[in-house]
Amino acid sequence: MLVSRLSVLVPAGIVALLLWGCSQTPQFQAQHEPWREQEERACLVSGQVREKPWLMSRAALGGPSACGALKPFEMLAVSDGRVQMKPAALVRCNMVPAVERWVRGVVEPEAFRHYRVPIAEIEVAGSYACRPRNNQAGGKLSEHGHANAIDISSFILADGRVITVKQGWNGDSRDRSFLRALHAGACREFTTILGPNADAFHHDHFHFDLARHGRSGNEVVCR
Repeated sequence: MLVSRLSVLVPAGIVALLLWGCSQTPQFQAQHEPWREQEERACLVSGQVREKPWLMSRAALGGPSACGALKPFEMLAVSDGRVQMKPAALVRCNMVPAVERWVRGVVEPEAFRHYRVPIAEIEVAGSYACRPRNNQAGGKLSEHGHANAIDISSFILADGRVITVKQGWNGDSRDRSFLRALHAGACREFTTILGPNADAFHHDHFHFDLARHGRSGNEVVCR
């Protein structure tokens, strides 16, 4: 059970939720944001995301909680199944095409450009998790809680070489160039992009999500 206690606060006419998780889940704060359901429903209705052997829909997440998604997808691989994702990422509909575009348009060509071999696997450090940002108790609900984020820690090439964000970001010149190209390319596909230069919480992985930023909701945070 993800949530053991739920209390509702109504400041300034805005419904806000303060959730207290089970013993392993720090408490967090969340607001009702109608755009999330609207965007997810639009994506599902559009048909742009269809099930495949490596992309399967799952039951709705959440229950009596601010967390979850209407119809999440489990991504076992991307790019027509060529690039494995381990463990599989559990994300909402809108994240699927963003991850696909990033892998096809950035990761695959950059892997070949830097190492002359295809990318075989992407290590997923995190996807859906009902928790506060950076696991800091009392903070705002993470985009992971909406299945709207993915964390990536390493890349495995077809020849078995492993490039980790932790070691490679400040590693040899080729790994540094590769990882910075992936980070820069992600800034064209996602709205929040955090890496080792962002803060200590992201020293060993990339965080990508599709949160809304700024008054327009269209600003990009790329760090």
